[in-house]
Amino acid sequence: MDEPEARDPLAPRVARSRLIALDVAAALLYVLVMLASARTGVPAAAAGLLVAASGLPLAVRRIWPVPVFAVVSASSALMMLLDMPPEAFVAAAYALYPVAVTRRRSGRVPTALIGVPSCVVILAVALTGPLGPQAERLGLLALALAMLGASWALGRAVRDRREHAARFARELADRAVGEERLRIARELHDIVAHSMSLIAVKSGVAVHVAEARPAEAVDALRVIEATSRGTLAEMRHLLGVLRADSGGDGGLAPPPDLSALDGLAERAALAGVRVDLDVRAGDVPESVALAIYRIVQEAVTNVVKHAAPARCRVRVAAGRGRVRIDVTDDGPGVRVLPGGGPGEGHGIIGMRERVMMYGGEFDAAPRPEGGFAVTARFPYET
Repeated sequence: MDEPEARDPLAPRVARSRLIALDVAAALLYVLVMLASARTGVPAAAAGLLVAASGLPLAVRRIWPVPVFAVVSASSALMMLLDMPPEAFVAAAYALYPVAVTRRRSGRVPTALIGVPSCVVILAVALTGPLGPQAERLGLLALALAMLGASWALGRAVRDRREHAARFARELADRAVGEERLRIARELHDIVAHSMSLIAVKSGVAVHVAEARPAEAVDALRVIEATSRGTLAEMRHLLGVLRADSGGDGGLAPPPDLSALDGLAERAALAGVRVDLDVRAGDVPESVALAIYRIVQEAVTNVVKHAAPARCRVRVAAGRGRVRIDVTDDGPGVRVLPGGGPGEGHGIIGMRERVMMYGGEFDAAPRPEGGFAVTARFPYET
């Protein structure tokens, strides 16, 4: 079964029109050389017609590969039968290459099974000395078949390489899609988990003090309102990134960086966790700043969920291609899975994955003196 013409291996670098122009030049050069070297009893008009039929179609071999090969191979075979220049089969080999490149493989014959013997025959004929008339005719026929076989093998090899490159490109694209989905899931988890933890804590406070201390309940509701608005803004930013390919900037805000850690500490304080923040970082790449923010955000969120009210100490040091993050608290020192048992929840797993992306080290465990500690170290390119 035929399929549409495939691009030439040089196509990514050379325009198709230029490649066709090269074929036109090659066709004209072939015709001129064949006419100049013609030594035969065939009338000049007939010889010229055969040479033109075997050479000029090469100019459009990329447009109609199969018809061109049929015309050129028939003309070349007739020229060889009439003892015209023995190089006539070169045109047929030149015309066969795009056929091998663009046509679907019809059988299971390995490319090497034809390519290797063809190269051996070409080398043997080239090294063979003068032969008798009959042997020379057989050698010329063998050389013609070998040239066709080598051209076919080269075309199949190029096609196989293209198919392999296409499969590899699809695998890379699928992998990139998977990684992007994982990144988006991680971002959504960090945004939603942190905000919902604060909202859950403050809503609980509002319920308990609504009758006895209405003013405190109103303050809790204000915190819930502010946190909800901030969360919606971050989610709009994330979804805006996903829609960026459709055109327009979508009113995107910059992703959170190290300067946003102060606001994170303030929101945690509203939920009953006093954060002692110490950030010593120079100019770091945006992706690294986002990773630092998300790790600290998740660690502080865990303190809010599992240890509030508590004190939390956050230390961030970044510079000279290295980042160190330490988050400790004086809570009960236990982290609970969504199912109720102690262990690693999605938050800790997400922090570990972020650190592993940079080839770093991560540890999260209870401290001997009480509380819980999160430590992350990873390198980055400056």
